[in-house]
Amino acid sequence: MRRAWLGCVIALALAACTPDGPVPPETSPAPTSAKSPAPGFYGTTEPFAENAVYFVVTDRFVNGDSSNDQRDQGGPHPSFDIPVECPDGIDGNIGYLGGDFKGILDNAGYIRDMGFTAVWITPIVDNPDQAFTGGDVISCGSSLTDRGKAAYHGYWGRNFYRLDEHLPSEGLDFAAFTAGMKAQGLKTVLDIVANHSSPAYTMPERQPGFGQVFDADGVLVADHQNLPPAELDPADEPLHRFYSTKPDLAQLGDFDPAQPEVMDYLVGAYLQWIGQGADAFRIDTIRHMPHSFWKEFSDRIRAEHPGFFMFAEAFNYDAAKIAEHTRPENGGVSVLDFPMKEAMQKVFAEGADFSLLADTLHLQDGPYANPYELATFYDNHDMARMDAADAGFIDAHNWLFTARGIPVVYYGSETGFMRGRGEHAGNRNYFGQARVDAASGHPIHAALSRVANLRRQSPALQKGLQLQVRMQGDEAAFYRVYDDGENAQIALVLLNKGNAARTMEVTELLQPGDWRDGFDGTVQAVEDGLAAEVPAHGVRVFLHDASPRRDDMRARLQALMASSQGTP
Repeated sequence: MRRAWLGCVIALALAACTPDGPVPPETSPAPTSAKSPAPGFYGTTEPFAENAVYFVVTDRFVNGDSSNDQRDQGGPHPSFDIPVECPDGIDGNIGYLGGDFKGILDNAGYIRDMGFTAVWITPIVDNPDQAFTGGDVISCGSSLTDRGKAAYHGYWGRNFYRLDEHLPSEGLDFAAFTAGMKAQGLKTVLDIVANHSSPAYTMPERQPGFGQVFDADGVLVADHQNLPPAELDPADEPLHRFYSTKPDLAQLGDFDPAQPEVMDYLVGAYLQWIGQGADAFRIDTIRHMPHSFWKEFSDRIRAEHPGFFMFAEAFNYDAAKIAEHTRPENGGVSVLDFPMKEAMQKVFAEGADFSLLADTLHLQDGPYANPYELATFYDNHDMARMDAADAGFIDAHNWLFTARGIPVVYYGSETGFMRGRGEHAGNRNYFGQARVDAASGHPIHAALSRVANLRRQSPALQKGLQLQVRMQGDEAAFYRVYDDGENAQIALVLLNKGNAARTMEVTELLQPGDWRDGFDGTVQAVEDGLAAEVPAHGVRVFLHDASPRRDDMRARLQALMASSQGTP
């Protein structure tokens, strides 16, 4: 009985290397099944699942053009550079800091070379020009407090048809930006808001733009008039009809989902931005509007742009709750995988067992319409950044780019930027060109680029069914299998989040034949077992470019397909 031992010791697996050269020809033994493999093993056929997403708070990435900073804007309530002091001396900031379209486009190569193929940017619509004077006082790390904050984040729309003046440069409006990104090999994911406008009440004196909505011609169509929601009178005051009379988030002007003019306004605005190059939407605060609203919204968007991909924020760690949004009858919108995020924090920052992540995958008979289309992440702008050592970030990325789902990484996490910091304590701080230029020398960046570029070239890692072998302690081993009848690939993933290298062996379901190392391209003939040394905090991926032929593997894959996973 011959066994191929593939493990030469690799030094910590941090050096960037990507497979290149032609795929070696298949030289494996005759199939173990007499039947020809039928096409159709996949986790998803969704084209957007091929992507990995880099998430940028545009104002906080890079200031590429200081001429659009609007540093004198705001009058009595200035909006640029408003520090929030923290006791430990690492301050936050709630004012504009200058990031713009040019700062992203100038660094498109940096993002692409890490292995990303899409960039999610924060909302681009016109926001109020002053810092907000209502709401609750902001302190270091506080949440849902807005007093003194400017609209640098973009989520306080007042005219959803107009581009905010802090973002474009001469010759670089949104259409030119998306075209430039496409030329660099990057899609644009546009963050959209459909449940609220800007903060709308509790101001000592009314401020221009707050609680107001303007149409494409600049005509005022809604005005909260600094009134509490319960004091609005939509029956008799036309300018109140956009708004709900029940409070929801902070002091935001919450839209009334039952009003047809709200739907018409938002659909018209977002179709405009798709027309200017948006490739997908990330939907903010989806659970604050009913399913019926999202069903109509998504139907109307996809009537103009069939198959348009959308994923949403439903800030809840209950899979059954967030899965409701993914059902076709509720709009068929994918979601950010909050349950997996919660587990990733425990596994990669707190040292929990890999088995905790297994419970979040929902590969069979789960609540999601399709778990392979979820956006997977471990932190973002609305929560504290992951508080982990460099090795924890490396382990998180090794998992994120090999397990099911569409990986999303928050800007700066490629260097562990502001780790452990909350929203007003540095989580959204300015990154800047100097940090971008220095990032390639960071071990987290090197390891991320290595595994992300592998995923970019592997259909199995992008869209393949995930078939578990084992997940326990510091080890995880699983297959990803993709076969669409024309292209076929089986990936075997071995993960080690321990502090020492270890040899990991897999015999279960292993298909005889040629397997190549995904990172260095070395080809090994395998019969009945594959063993490899996996470095501390490392990943090994072996690729077999053929359809699954083993009867036992095919039976397992068919069971996954039959349980509604992997359906288009």
